[in-house]
Amino acid sequence: MSTENLPQSPGQPSRKPRVAVVFGGRSSEHGISVVTAGAVLNAIDRTKYDVLPIGITREGRWALTADEPARMAIVDRRPPDVDELADAAEGGVLLPVDPANREVVYSEPGSVPKALGEVDVVFPVLHGPYGEDGTLQGLLELSGVPYVGSGVLASAVGQDKDYMKRVFASFGLKVGPYVVIRPREWANDRAAARKKIVDFAGEHGWPLFVKPARAGSSIGITKVDGLAGLDEAIAEAQRHDPKIIVEALLRGREIECGVLEFEDGPRASVPAEIPPPDAHAYYDFEAKYLDSTPGLVPAPLTPEETDEVRRLAVEAFEAASCEGLVRADFFLTEDGEFVINEINTMPGFTPISMFPQMWQATGVSYGELVDRLIGTALGRSTGLR
Repeated sequence: MSTENLPQSPGQPSRKPRVAVVFGGRSSEHGISVVTAGAVLNAIDRTKYDVLPIGITREGRWALTADEPARMAIVDRRPPDVDELADAAEGGVLLPVDPANREVVYSEPGSVPKALGEVDVVFPVLHGPYGEDGTLQGLLELSGVPYVGSGVLASAVGQDKDYMKRVFASFGLKVGPYVVIRPREWANDRAAARKKIVDFAGEHGWPLFVKPARAGSSIGITKVDGLAGLDEAIAEAQRHDPKIIVEALLRGREIECGVLEFEDGPRASVPAEIPPPDAHAYYDFEAKYLDSTPGLVPAPLTPEETDEVRRLAVEAFEAASCEGLVRADFFLTEDGEFVINEINTMPGFTPISMFPQMWQATGVSYGELVDRLIGTALGRSTGLR
């Protein structure tokens, strides 16, 4: 490809901050990440910031992509793909490895590497492993480039449902019953691992939810009504993660709450409720992203319930040492208790996603939300903080 039209470093002290929006990635949530990136690119204030879109392919290549948000949408129930947006089939974008140098380079086989200019902040809208789980955050820490969202520890905790629940429980937050099957357990003695789940079902009853321990967007989840469907559900979860988590059914209402970092600390949005989808057994991937099952914003809760879930959402944010933003998901059980299910350190971020909708209802528009997240990231350093 020709590099003459690539973004160049302005070379002037008064230049606008440059935001690299990084999206796609190697996880099962690749397509949803591209959709989120399109919405973020569309919302960034171009009078304040220069933008550099960088897509990571499913194979892990960092590709320079066109700044065309309209192409980053679900069409005919099919999510977009970075390979369709990349400017070239080969070549890659390289971040600096020297904290004293923030210049990004584009390298193509047989060509002299081309400097794209400095990046001041990265907006990583990656979902799932290899992006939301602390791996990219660690790379950016080594590079000395500030970024939107939580750091290495909080990102890792927020990705692994097992350790996430352990952290929450240690801080006194109520979590639901669950059991974990680790890869070695399943590989060494499937009968014993299966019995572990059956014993769990004997204590808590069917149905159970079999999930990848380190995935999101409801991908790889199966609702299992009995022993007959268990092995198939485990195989489906392990397509996305060799470590699985099995959760008991919690009877109650699904309540979500957004947390956003302000100058005086984290604040919670008004909560939302996810009503049971008519055409789906539970709030799965298709209900979320393809059929766009609407949530209720704000959730029809009492003032006391609203205050409580907002308080708990901030507690979860602080317990996991989060930064920037979080969506906290709860069940309001039939006995009136809030049980935290999980947090998302980089939640779905399209304008119709629940996180932006909750903040819209709280008085923060989508554009203001994006601007605040970038500003917060620019205002903090990398490294220990």
